Amino acid sequence: MKKAILIPTISLFIICLCATFLLGLVNDITKDKIAQNAVETEMNSRKVVMADAEDFGEKVEGNHIFEGVESPYNYVEAYDKDGKLIGYVFVTQSTGYGGAISTMTGVDTQGKVTGVEFLQINETVGLGMNATKDSFKDQFKGLSGVIGVNKNESTETEVKALTGATITSKAAAKGVNIALDVFESISGGENNG
Repeated sequence: MKKAILIPTISLFIICLCATFLLGLVNDITKDKIAQNAVETEMNSRKVVMADAEDFGEKVEGNHIFEGVESPYNYVEAYDKDGKLIGYVFVTQSTGYGGAISTMTGVDTQGKVTGVEFLQINETVGLGMNATKDSFKDQFKGLSGVIGVNKNESTETEVKALTGATITSKAAAKGVNIALDVFESISGGENNG
């Protein structure tokens, strides 16, 4: 009886030990490549959200209180071919239906959104993942101030919510709103928008 329990237990322990070792080894081998891919994705996304930029400054990181919650963010300044500041590219965090959403938002010096990309998003396929489509992201372009979400249509201050994905839509808008709020803080509210 003891042998019938002991042998499978030891076998299972050895299998788990080997699997853990192999997973750790694979993680160790791939972690640098994963980090490099994340950096490349962020660099490429900067050009998408701030198409007129030729160069970007050093990354600045911080935490910002938005709607009573402390949110991490980072940003870089964006410069044109003559070295003139044309805006900022922010990376902010919010929480959607499927978890954390990392949003990259371009904001020009007038405080208007120039583009939106999602660096991390894991929402429901066919519903919340529609946020990654240009038809949703492009609604933010040209907006400033506090952006709301409207279930029926987009307006001058609101984007139209994704059908069946209001939580995702609000999370996306929150990520953009955090970026706009940080912009107001760093620009001293002196934009002409």
